[in-house]
Amino acid sequence: MEKNIAVIRGDYSSPEIIEQTLRVLDAVADKYGHKFNYVDACVGGVAIDKFGEPLPKTEFDKCIVSDSVLMGSIGGPKWKDLPAEKRPETALEKLRIGMGLYTNVKYAKLWPQISSLSPLKETIVGKGVDYIILRELSSGVYYGKHETIQLESNMEYAYDVMQYDSKEIERISHMAFKFAMKRRKKCCLVTKSSVLDTGKLWQKVATEVSKLYPEVIFSEMSVEDCAITLNRTPAQFDVVLTENMFGEILSSQASVNTGSFGMVPSISMNDKYFGLFGTTLGSSPENAGKDISNPLACVLSAAIMLKYSFDMKKEAEDLERAVERVLDRGYRTPDIMSDGGMLVGTRGMGEALVAEVTGESEAKSFEALKEVQKILGGTTPPPPKKEEEPAPEETKESSEPEGEKTEEKSE
Repeated sequence: MEKNIAVIRGDYSSPEIIEQTLRVLDAVADKYGHKFNYVDACVGGVAIDKFGEPLPKTEFDKCIVSDSVLMGSIGGPKWKDLPAEKRPETALEKLRIGMGLYTNVKYAKLWPQISSLSPLKETIVGKGVDYIILRELSSGVYYGKHETIQLESNMEYAYDVMQYDSKEIERISHMAFKFAMKRRKKCCLVTKSSVLDTGKLWQKVATEVSKLYPEVIFSEMSVEDCAITLNRTPAQFDVVLTENMFGEILSSQASVNTGSFGMVPSISMNDKYFGLFGTTLGSSPENAGKDISNPLACVLSAAIMLKYSFDMKKEAEDLERAVERVLDRGYRTPDIMSDGGMLVGTRGMGEALVAEVTGESEAKSFEALKEVQKILGGTTPPPPKKEEEPAPEETKESSEPEGEKTEEKSE
């Protein structure tokens, strides 16, 4: 199969992450007989430097005609003094609108290998943290009217309008239930229906949509209850459906609980699963050129791209297993480093992932990692242990997650 992928390399440290993600994607393509054609799209700060604007039409056109877009984070201090409408981040909003992307998906999964890095208590972590937040991306208070009015006596009055129509709510509700059907079949709507009319409309529309998915357990929770429960009993969540502003806040909270932003994939898509696949890590100017940024979130986003955009489920699962195996072997970038871990850089982690995907000699990968260790000044990892083959009579149990029995707390 042949696919065209537009690549936004991003600013500061982002190109380093994208480079390793492309290496891993190439390894997958070679293994399964696919061909991925990459077309660079200059977007964000680098586009301002080159073209004088964050999203030139020529670069937008490259994205819109592709099969998918792999995106590094954009923006940074170099362009902070530009007018708001000319800053790199405006390109992201224009891409979302121009590509019709109304759903943002954040994957909040705490990998057991780095569970000690989560601020959550060990008793909470032990019950599991693995849910996604579907945030409506094209409406709400960010797109409503904003105005500040000068009143008498030097007083000012400001207001921001939160607005939604039923169609906007209906389409992302369908998306949430479709995701739930592929996971543990639970969907929790997060609103403020006790106060906001928009919340009441979300409640009404999402409830109607839920009737079309009788296999999914549907519940509702207030936004403040959800914020608390994400810290107390996150294991009860599977798919969280919410509006734009609430979704941004809850996604940030969820990302912290996973131990590192470098482990959190981020996707913006439409109902055809076309969109932007990247990371919430940010452009990390302080990491630029140091080979220390974590590429795993971007690699996991690429796996989601394979699964949903390209219908390559087997390849996606292979890529996810590669991430799991490098964590099992103890390879760690600085942001997820802990006692007993083996420090590697961005390139070293990419090398380890490629070796896992291709099944090449571990010794070859090990030697390359040792060279990276010398550059970073870290400790040299011990040779990886050979995995034992299961006995012929043993049967392998399914690794699919069991559905949680705990019901969501209703508002």
